[in-house]
Amino acid sequence: METTIKLQQNTKSELDNFRQYKNESYNDLVRKILYLLNVCRTQPKMTQKTIMDIEEARKQIKRGEFYTEEEAKKILKIT
Repeated sequence: METTIKLQQNTKSELDNFRQYKNESYNDLVRKILYLLNVCRTQPKMTQKTIMDIEEARKQIKRGEFYTEEEAKKILKIT
């Protein structure tokens, strides 16, 4: 089931800045945020490490340091 939510322009802009890639859906962004909030509540000591890991991963993606799905399948020998 899909639904529509209303956001203020500044909220939308902040979500847009959080995207890892251009076509990332708002649903994916909200799920990431909910995951982080859950980690904050359940494992507060792990929170800073998780945030730092996500930031590092975002930097790697921007630098092009990642494998495509096809490349990963070849490396893992998955057909």
